[in-house]
Amino acid sequence: MMEMIHKEINAHKEALEKTVECLQSHIYTACVIATETIKKGNKILIFGNGGSAADAQHIAAELSGRYKCERRGLPAIALTTDTSVLTAVGNDFGFDRIFDRQVEALAQKGDLLIGISTSGCSKNVLRALSLGQHMGCKTIGFSGRDGGVMGEFCDVNIVIPSDDTPRIQEMHGMIGHIICQAIDTWMSSEKESK
Repeated sequence: MMEMIHKEINAHKEALEKTVECLQSHIYTACVIATETIKKGNKILIFGNGGSAADAQHIAAELSGRYKCERRGLPAIALTTDTSVLTAVGNDFGFDRIFDRQVEALAQKGDLLIGISTSGCSKNVLRALSLGQHMGCKTIGFSGRDGGVMGEFCDVNIVIPSDDTPRIQEMHGMIGHIICQAIDTWMSSEKESK
């Protein structure tokens, strides 16, 4: 058992080191895009499947609730939480449409879409990102492996250099927290300058 625990921790460390080594500029760009979205009074829509749906909900909760500092709630919505919409759209239009229909209904020019897919190939995520681009939204992808085709639909696609889904998801969680911290830092500096 201890050997397995040690192996898992080492795999996490290795994924973290590769992410830091390769992706700092992409993470910086994502932080700038997210912060600018909030500065301009726009909202952030976040979506993914399975564990990525949980990541979307986590990030939205940190923004609309609180990450670390006391500040106003921010407009962030996980498109994975409304079971009535998900089941209605899934039933009437197909599972591939569960996110783009919500983007069509909720997004406005200048909003930010964050699509999360460990493979970078989830059709429902790609459809939503593509529609968002056409609507004038900013788009960020969180992916892994080789990034799939997600990069075609993103202003920045953060591709975790790993083939191990749990490690990819762990890095996505960390990057989500970094984006929340970037926004909190900007909001704190705004509060101090007033």
